[in-house]
Amino acid sequence: MQTWLYVAAGGALGACLRFGIGELMALLLGRHFPYGTLTVNLVGSFIMGVAFALISNGHVMEHPMKPLLMVGLLGALTTFSSFALDTVVLAQHGAWFKAVLNMGLNLFLCLLMVVLGMQLVASRV
Repeated sequence: MQTWLYVAAGGALGACLRFGIGELMALLLGRHFPYGTLTVNLVGSFIMGVAFALISNGHVMEHPMKPLLMVGLLGALTTFSSFALDTVVLAQHGAWFKAVLNMGLNLFLCLLMVVLGMQLVASRV
């Protein structure tokens, strides 16, 4: 139960950070390009890579609050960081086909789902 609470707390913080960063980037750079999304994806992916490397290389011990950071905070900040880590780990293990497949499926299918969702709503409204 404690792990679930960590994930929830991290998720709340990550969602607030995502919103705040999005608003800040829109204020600084305008709303003509999704700078906020790009920023959280880049920052989240970088933090995910740092955290993963520190833990997997033994520089930092696995901590019970890892789910707060890697699942909760980064998951709410950006799920792209999880996608990026999964893809890199596949490639590091020599599973190049799976890494490329993961990239293609995530990109194509997620874009398709956005279009399908938009069409579903448009046909019902």
